[in-house]
Amino acid sequence: MPGLPNETLKNYLQPVKIVYPSEASYFAAICGILFIIFGLIGNLVTFVALLNSKKLRSHATTSFVLSLTASDLLFCAINLPLTVSRYLSESWVHGDGLCKTFPFFFYGNVGTSLMSMVAITLNRFVLISSPSWYDKIYKAKHNLVMIAGIWLFSFGILLPTMFDSWGTFGLDAPTFSCTILKKDGKSPKKFLFAFGFLMPCIVIIFSYTCIYIKVRRSRLNILSHSTSPSKLSQKSISQSNGMSVQPSNEPKGNSQRKEDLRLTRMMLTIFCTFLLCFLPLMVVNIADDEITVPVLHVFASILAWASCVVNPVIYAASNRQYRAAYRALFCKDGLTTSQASSNASGRTMLQSVWHFATHADRIRVIRTNVV
Repeated sequence: MPGLPNETLKNYLQPVKIVYPSEASYFAAICGILFIIFGLIGNLVTFVALLNSKKLRSHATTSFVLSLTASDLLFCAINLPLTVSRYLSESWVHGDGLCKTFPFFFYGNVGTSLMSMVAITLNRFVLISSPSWYDKIYKAKHNLVMIAGIWLFSFGILLPTMFDSWGTFGLDAPTFSCTILKKDGKSPKKFLFAFGFLMPCIVIIFSYTCIYIKVRRSRLNILSHSTSPSKLSQKSISQSNGMSVQPSNEPKGNSQRKEDLRLTRMMLTIFCTFLLCFLPLMVVNIADDEITVPVLHVFASILAWASCVVNPVIYAASNRQYRAAYRALFCKDGLTTSQASSNASGRTMLQSVWHFATHADRIRVIRTNVV
């Protein structure tokens, strides 16, 4: 076969021994079909709903959610069908050219999803930790540059392998998969898995840990300054820029603990979902590079595919304003409902925390002046 690297040629000519059990292959195909259906529906609806919402289009975070959604949508529409076909036939039947380009787009698309998740996390981090810089950093032009950088970086890092400079893309006959192969005894596979997983993981964990610390300190600050006599608190606060804060009927200590628990659960959902989807695949590919336990590779791949289905749920459907955008897309009165919901909820929870922290500083100044 002219034009194929020696490593790839050897894989085509050597006797084929299927490594994956047929049962595992068919199970993977069934899961892939389900992910295609739900992934296409969920990501397409999310993408159209966000574009249809004028209010959400003006938010910087929406740009990165759209990038994530577009990546997952392409993954469900292009990569997963080819993967399902591979598992159903237990062979690669789409030719040498597509076998060369498939892993390039497969890994590039996964990288784009991961980096979009990182961009969303950093966006929330800047909003909470340095709100004065938020509007300066996240302008429309800057957002487009960041998104372009995400896509260029995710695919650009694969170019050396695409052009056979560091490993090569080709058919691994025993597993009937088009993937990264060694060339001249060298392969970037472990580096790409480690770099593509560890860096996003570290950034996400660090950013959300800082957010949690910031939020907790702000709320403790509010709590510590809410124990003064009622006369001062109500009269002075209401005179501060016309803002009025109503006392809560619920004990403030209990309310504080509930809010901390809600925030903690949200953090755990983000961390656990990210780790659940990608950690097994990374560990299995590094620890079992020779595929001595093939079933583990199948299940690790299935979990990685699941990320294209769960991302819309976590980053879109769990937010009130996004749910309002869905209603606006499907219901005649959705626009009115969306506006009412936006006015009622105002901001996301994290944005509200920042505003509460700002108001706490105003309260402190008022009390100092009174004393």
